[in-house]
Amino acid sequence: MPLVTSKEMFAKAYNGGYAIGAFNVNNMEIVQGITEAAKELEAPLILQVSKGARAYANHTYLIKLVEAAIIETGLPIVLHLDHGDSFETCKSCIDGGFTSVMIDASSKPFEENIEITRKVVEYAHDRGVVVEAELGTLAGIEDEVKVSAEDSSYTRPEEVEEFVSRTGCDSLAIAIGTSHGAYKFKPGTKPQLRFDVLEEVSKRLPGFPIVLHGSSSVPQDLVEKINKFGGAMPGAIGVPEDQLRHAASLSVCKINIDSDLRLAMTATIREFLALHPDKFDPREYLKPARAAIKELVAHKIVNVLGCDHKI
Repeated sequence: MPLVTSKEMFAKAYNGGYAIGAFNVNNMEIVQGITEAAKELEAPLILQVSKGARAYANHTYLIKLVEAAIIETGLPIVLHLDHGDSFETCKSCIDGGFTSVMIDASSKPFEENIEITRKVVEYAHDRGVVVEAELGTLAGIEDEVKVSAEDSSYTRPEEVEEFVSRTGCDSLAIAIGTSHGAYKFKPGTKPQLRFDVLEEVSKRLPGFPIVLHGSSSVPQDLVEKINKFGGAMPGAIGVPEDQLRHAASLSVCKINIDSDLRLAMTATIREFLALHPDKFDPREYLKPARAAIKELVAHKIVNVLGCDHKI
């Protein structure tokens, strides 16, 4: 099975009241852990690559890892560019075999965002590639994406119809209270997503797939493991999973997950090396790290996304 686009996936997800997981990948073990979980649970899948991941692992290596995952699992997989910051970056991924790209011009003025997004859409659609765009800006840090709390802003529902109509984008990432990165909210606080914004956007764009970025929700056991074996993390991290599941039951068809994966891998490796200081073979600590990612992804598929057995 070749790489696929997200069009059919999103149509099924919208009508079925679930979301597709978009998991960021950086190396072989992460790809393996994600795809093994998805195969066992018969879940459709988006593997996404950031600009930083391409710089780290090399475009060709990442493409071949995803192709290997398709051969091994037989899953329908979308290969997606996460947070493309320019037409040139998006073009490079489209030309290089990606089936989906995100152009993130959300920090630009409205008209400039439309202009940049429309240019990417025209190039992508001519080559059978779908495009995700963004309105509103999320606070937090993820690779090159750095937005302060003061500069973040909720999506304005009154802008979405014009934006989608004029750009021709295939899905839209909106800001309703999620946040990039791990250190999201103060300990003791419980974030609340703006479902009023989501519902108004959905009314204005019936049937149109909505995307949530910054949607990691780090389990407490990972926080405790990081703290126990040499880290220092706050106790409250991420968006409550029940809120994400509710969003997935509405018009949200794609939920991005990255920080959870990084923390699962890091926590497991820290624990292994602390308990086995004499070990030095990378295979010995990457094997349990891969298993931790698989376990985490399986949890997200069933309990947050609701996309198990949807192939």
